[in-house]
Amino acid sequence: MSLQNNLTSLARPVRVVYVSSYIPRKCGIATFTKDLTTAINLLNPLALAEIAAMDNTLTKDVIVYPHEVRFRIFDQKKADYIRVATAINKDPTIDVVCLQHEFGIYGGHEGRLVLEFLKKLRKPVVVTLHSVVENPSPRSRAVLASVCRKASAVVVMLASSREALVAHYGVSQEKIVVIHHGVPDFPRLDISAWKKRLSLDDRVVATSINLLSEHKGIEHVVGAIGDIIRKVPNFLYLIIGETHPMVLAYEGGKDVYREKLYQLVGDLGIGKHVRFIQRYIPIEELVAYIGASDFYITPYQDPNQAASGGLAYAIGAGKLCMSTPYLYAKEMLNSTRGILVPFKDSKAIAEAVIRMVVHPKKKAYFEKNAYEIGRTMTWINIGHQYYHLFHNVLGLH
Repeated sequence: MSLQNNLTSLARPVRVVYVSSYIPRKCGIATFTKDLTTAINLLNPLALAEIAAMDNTLTKDVIVYPHEVRFRIFDQKKADYIRVATAINKDPTIDVVCLQHEFGIYGGHEGRLVLEFLKKLRKPVVVTLHSVVENPSPRSRAVLASVCRKASAVVVMLASSREALVAHYGVSQEKIVVIHHGVPDFPRLDISAWKKRLSLDDRVVATSINLLSEHKGIEHVVGAIGDIIRKVPNFLYLIIGETHPMVLAYEGGKDVYREKLYQLVGDLGIGKHVRFIQRYIPIEELVAYIGASDFYITPYQDPNQAASGGLAYAIGAGKLCMSTPYLYAKEMLNSTRGILVPFKDSKAIAEAVIRMVVHPKKKAYFEKNAYEIGRTMTWINIGHQYYHLFHNVLGLH
């Protein structure tokens, strides 16, 4: 192939339909898909992304989607999966389907209704797995293995997830690729500039940004604050985000976990050192809060968690990241890009925060290393990798 033909092939438009939850639904994967497709659209302007949006009982009648949403699938309605797959098959201009997979998005036992969509579909499929459990139930293993068998390529965000797919799900290593969770292109501003924007100039700031639910382990950071403020009296912990809509629905509209946190803050007498920002913040505000943070903490309690958008963003911003050793944190932070603390251990969190405040050069070392890998994780880089993966799946180069 000539150089000119090769370049032309690399730039060929690829028309992709993304199956996923989608904004304005309040869901981390919805935000991920929006950010990913925005990046790919810059590279693929003649075939802009189209979305098949997953709805559930909380969203199917209330969400008004943006123009790029072409299809809607109600997660518990088998006919919807078949209808959308059939429509995609009939459109000869659609090249690839990119399916975002997470248990909880798709209906049926262990999300098996997604298999109805894949059985009907006649287009190449790229599947992104947002979690890979190393010791799954037999039903979970069967569903995920079936999803991967249908896929032309399987994207995971960790090398350990690739190993787990091979060892526990029988997926061919040849079809698995590791592509990081994407992050915004954070400018390397002095932290004082970020803090000034948010009137946090005089505080040592730690932040956690989540859709709040009990497995996030926020209480273990709250429990550390009494020890921290004896050494760092201007310490402030920002707990940012709404309670997860599914959690509220399960609790009959009662915000049980948040109320427990309020009670704990009151009982410990640390109200001046904890601030709740109870809303789902837009990306511009999220960037500002992460930028203003001295520490970003994910005290999650699920050791199998294979992705964390919040932690990825903090790494991309070059923050001192502190986390329990769930899968994503273990691989991304290792021993040079952040600090791992044991699960459910407030004392270890307090000791780590104090140690880094006392040793700013060590803190700066972690921050530098985090920012360096974060440069490889910007959305434009991640978009390039997906775009070329689509080309490879279609045999275009």
